[in-house]
Amino acid sequence: MPQRSSNLGGQPPGAADSSLPLPVRELVVEVQGGVAGTPGLDSVAEEIPVALVYNGVSYAVMMASPTNLEDFALGFSMTEGILNGADQLFDLEVVASELGLSVEMHIAGECLARLKARRRNFAGRTGCGLCGVESLEQAIPAVARVTPAPVPGDGAVQRGLAHLREHQQLQEQTGATHAAAWCDSRGHIVCAREDVGRHNALDKLIGAQLQSFGDDAFRDGFVLVSSRASYEMVQKCASVGIACLVALSAPTALAIRLARQAGMTLIAFARPGRHVIYHRSEPQTEEANHD
Repeated sequence: MPQRSSNLGGQPPGAADSSLPLPVRELVVEVQGGVAGTPGLDSVAEEIPVALVYNGVSYAVMMASPTNLEDFALGFSMTEGILNGADQLFDLEVVASELGLSVEMHIAGECLARLKARRRNFAGRTGCGLCGVESLEQAIPAVARVTPAPVPGDGAVQRGLAHLREHQQLQEQTGATHAAAWCDSRGHIVCAREDVGRHNALDKLIGAQLQSFGDDAFRDGFVLVSSRASYEMVQKCASVGIACLVALSAPTALAIRLARQAGMTLIAFARPGRHVIYHRSEPQTEEANHD
């Protein structure tokens, strides 16, 4: 019998509903490095198929960490263009079965009509953003324009970097997850989410922020991600009006082009003591320069 969990109201980062699979498994392993192998225990990140179902219509199956699924469902729905606002998601229920998890949502009728018109079924691997795309024209959709915002100063970027690890509980245990965090204009981390997939972590963060702050979710701050800055990450940020994306790793050339089209600030190779600005939405303010 499937097990159902409301998951409404959100969960703290890394939290798992008692009826859902655990996000971390303890496994017996063999540790090599000496004359003979020795037994040991290892913490391994779980990866579960999560089906996203809208008014009974299955839209996508993503491989994800089984945490913060309400945030994930809302964030994915927004960045995929299924919903135009959080208020168009009326209800949500997580159903667990032997095969995986289903997030069953009830959405507004006009959203369902739009979904059916562009419906695609795909298995979304953690590193894949094009599964189910049928033509080159569909591969890179138009990117949304964002409202320009001040570029974060070095102090703000460094402050976010310095505290990101504190919000990466699953990564600390397993070494296998990505994080996405929303930082305010001074670099203080307001919210963070983790997942085995970098896109999923960003969707979870977007969903959590929208539930908590609505239209003010992405005002005066920036997104900090533990991954590279791929074009999908830029698209997702632009789709909800995020004006600045900061990545620990490298950007792709396409991500830089899309950031320019969106009018978004793109910062990458953010490391202790330095970062690289690949595009800025507008000149730095005096306040940001002296942060």
